[in-house]
Amino acid sequence: MTTSTKAASEPFITPDWPAPANVRALITTRRGGVSRGVYASLNLGDHVNDDPLAVAKNRALVSHRIGARPLWLKQVHGTHVVEADNCLEADPNGALEADASFTHRTGVACAVMTADCLPVLFCDRAGTVVGAAHAGWRGLLDGVLEATMGAMGVPENELMAYLGPAIGPQAFEVGDEVRAAFVAWSRNAEDAFHPGNPGKWLANLYLLARQRLSARGVAQIDGGDCCTVTDAERFFSYRRDGQTGRMASLIWLDQA
Repeated sequence: MTTSTKAASEPFITPDWPAPANVRALITTRRGGVSRGVYASLNLGDHVNDDPLAVAKNRALVSHRIGARPLWLKQVHGTHVVEADNCLEADPNGALEADASFTHRTGVACAVMTADCLPVLFCDRAGTVVGAAHAGWRGLLDGVLEATMGAMGVPENELMAYLGPAIGPQAFEVGDEVRAAFVAWSRNAEDAFHPGNPGKWLANLYLLARQRLSARGVAQIDGGDCCTVTDAERFFSYRRDGQTGRMASLIWLDQA
């Protein structure tokens, strides 16, 4: 199931999904910030050679916008999951290496940064826990979604997921080895690959994620209707531009 997002002209995307009222989520676009050049304008990545002061201002803008404190991770395309509130207390600068986080506490936002990789937001139906995962094809294959769900501490069939903006199925060209690795996990993954240029395949990252989530009992899966590569006005894309900024997908708990 896919759902629409708010008007394409807005600087932020509010996920359209049936999350509990106390679960809040926001996805940034490239609009509305202070960065310049290839990072224009709401770049939130501090590892892409943008002006550190501009990144700090952009992050402060987002934190003010959501009214919560984000945990900014040092993402490494792995499967390590951390508890956001504990990490903010232990390391306020957010230099921890991880690709997913979760929290049961209000006022703390789980955040992942992307520029083609797939951001996945999670919450449970009761609104007691939220999480966010950064899923490039390597992390997805290695189990970052399963690791995130396992860390959240509730039955996986009580979870719902939202798939944020990522590289679309007409733009994500991969080699034989990527297809073979996913098909080795599940023959159903064949449905997510279609022939591209010689020796290449067009991969549907959204479908691969849906398959992994469904296999663990997640029935409510929304989003997955954007392409970061083709929508240059709204999104940063590493594959399209090389040197570029990062968007963020954030989720947090409000007071009930």
